[in-house]
Amino acid sequence: MTTLDEETGPFPPTPEIRLGVWGLGAMGEPMARHLLSARGALTVHARRERPALTAAGAPWASSAKELAAATDAVLVMLPDLPQLEEHLDGPDGLLAGIAGRPYLILIGSTSSPVGVRELADRMPAGIRIVDCPVSGGEDGAKAGTLSIMLGGDTADTDRAAALLAPCGTPVRLGPLGAGEVAKACNQLVVAATILALGEATELAARSEVDPAALWELLGGGYAGSNLLNSRREKLVAGDDSPSGIAGYMVKDLRFAADIAAATDTRPALLPALRAAFDEIVDRGLGERDIAVTRRFTAARSED
Repeated sequence: MTTLDEETGPFPPTPEIRLGVWGLGAMGEPMARHLLSARGALTVHARRERPALTAAGAPWASSAKELAAATDAVLVMLPDLPQLEEHLDGPDGLLAGIAGRPYLILIGSTSSPVGVRELADRMPAGIRIVDCPVSGGEDGAKAGTLSIMLGGDTADTDRAAALLAPCGTPVRLGPLGAGEVAKACNQLVVAATILALGEATELAARSEVDPAALWELLGGGYAGSNLLNSRREKLVAGDDSPSGIAGYMVKDLRFAADIAAATDTRPALLPALRAAFDEIVDRGLGERDIAVTRRFTAARSED
């Protein structure tokens, strides 16, 4: 039996919604594992097949069209909206597989809230969009403890929350785009924190202060944070092997700047953070983990 609401028309009851995941990178793959384990069924699609997921029981869709045809909702864990829009139209696109049915698109990328709203406005009737960016990093994705920021109509976000609960804590923050605004706020804090942690670690080391002892002591006070707990060992060791890459911050902070401009907000810190992460990328460090801020500080000190 289907449910009917004014906006979407007939839609399967939430427990019966066939769910898919599009994008199986550092965040998408562990989220898919949690969803498959909780639901017992999940269709997946990405540029490269993941044999471990298919072996665990997740059917592989070879195209966006095939993914849509097998599902009623899809969690999109691509880097940004252009990667989604590239495969929306055409004979093998997502819309071809939806074929006029009610459908729910969950946008998990960190994207422009304006862009999300514009995309929703272009969708055919019956296709609903929820923005659902996440925070918690790869560690949170693997543990199923992500903070999931939902934006959209209440009925849509209720469905999204029920679907995404195995991955963490979903909370509706407002209308469509609100999740992306929240993620921009989150990234502003993360960028400021990791830059401060990198600078402080390098400052301590150059002053003959043991960084490990420093963070063991200060981590229990106001300087402590989940980010410090996550990156402490990397910062101390100078290990910036990739996990959450620094280059993504350039995009994220640009979205924060767009929101600031749209709301007539005049931030003092945001321009400095944008300049710092632009410089990180310009120095060829953008593919490193965000803990590269220590290396970045050391390199600037040698110039």
